[in-house]
Amino acid sequence: MKILCGYNVNIDSVYSISGEEVSDLLSSQDISEITAKVKTPPNAVNSISDFVAGLVLCMQNGIGAEWLIHEKSVFDFLKCRFFDRSIIRMGGNAGIMANVMSEMGADLVVPNVVMPSGTQVSLFSKKSVMLPQSNEPASKCLDELVHFVFDFKKGETFLLNGTTVTVPRENRFIATYDSANIELAVNPDFENYALDHINEMDGVLLSGFHMLMDVYPDGSTYVEKLIRAVEQVKVWKRLNGSLRIHAEFGHFLNSDIGYSVFSKLAHHVDCIGMNEDELAMLSGMHGVPAQCILQMDACSAMDATIRCVSEFGVKRMIIHTREFVLSVCESDIAVPSLELEAMGFGVKCAAAFAATGKLENREFVDAEASALDESIFGKEQVREVLKYIHGKQYGSGVAGEYRGYMVCVLPTILCEDPIATVGLGDTFSSATFLRELELHKMHV
Repeated sequence: MKILCGYNVNIDSVYSISGEEVSDLLSSQDISEITAKVKTPPNAVNSISDFVAGLVLCMQNGIGAEWLIHEKSVFDFLKCRFFDRSIIRMGGNAGIMANVMSEMGADLVVPNVVMPSGTQVSLFSKKSVMLPQSNEPASKCLDELVHFVFDFKKGETFLLNGTTVTVPRENRFIATYDSANIELAVNPDFENYALDHINEMDGVLLSGFHMLMDVYPDGSTYVEKLIRAVEQVKVWKRLNGSLRIHAEFGHFLNSDIGYSVFSKLAHHVDCIGMNEDELAMLSGMHGVPAQCILQMDACSAMDATIRCVSEFGVKRMIIHTREFVLSVCESDIAVPSLELEAMGFGVKCAAAFAATGKLENREFVDAEASALDESIFGKEQVREVLKYIHGKQYGSGVAGEYRGYMVCVLPTILCEDPIATVGLGDTFSSATFLRELELHKMHV
């Protein structure tokens, strides 16, 4: 399989933060200010207190979030305090997904790399990732894009206002300082290569839309950036009618931008993927209460997804959660056994990556995933969907027609003590997409 991968690629500085360190950070802050910002999140980082509030908010609720840093002084603070003690690895949805597909057997993966520094290029898989020829590693790049990823574990504790807070589940908070990916910037070499070779490509995997902003320093808005990306997709589709395009949604801080991205992409891509937080954020579009979705109720997630698909004309949507994965697609393009096989491969890859922090090959994935157990709660949710839609069992999964659409659902495989928590959704989506392309080619 030959796949283009855009748009966001960066360097992640990953740090596993303890409750004790959070208590230390809090001790240097105005607690009343932090408490106010936790209650009414700024959803962006303009000060150190904004950063601490975002971290506390995520740890307190066991949720994940990504906030943009707008002040270089905060970036400098984080770099000085955490960078040298961090794990440096590939960052950005597109970068992570490119590596997953390369390691899992894609013939060629061509990512969009806006800042191809030596460090950035060194983080790509050596198997089948190819950067267009003129993207030579720079000897020194002052514009390296570094995102700070703070992993936290279930059970960590810290003091807030004299009260002990216990983290309910593992997750991460990302503080991002990035002037390029927030504009969906495209390297001209990637753009030219894509146009020259689009007829050779089997698929395109797009992400990074969640980083768009209302207004940019030059006065432009997200609308121009989004239209440019959609026009690029339309050109690719026109030049290669068999091209399959998957768009990964992402965590939008501004729901209006999220709604716009979803509605604009709906008619031009073959699939949109997202997690339960992102589906809940779209509650204004589908009408299903966000709380039902966030409680991992698979029937509510299914109902919300069907409403999105039917209202906006999306051919297919995939929802990936910690406990289960769900797809809804038009019945005339669905083959349940193949859909579940593709998602099952994605589930195994995500589980293997969570357990080991790496992906080596398919034999490695099978071995690691087979040593883990399926989510008990996820299996319960699959049984609920089975009853609700009067579906059919396919191994661990269930599929059936409901309200004119094919619904497929599968429990995830969980690692109780994960080495990696960042990139699990990207791993699932890209592995599923790769396997889907393979199965589609085999059965055409």
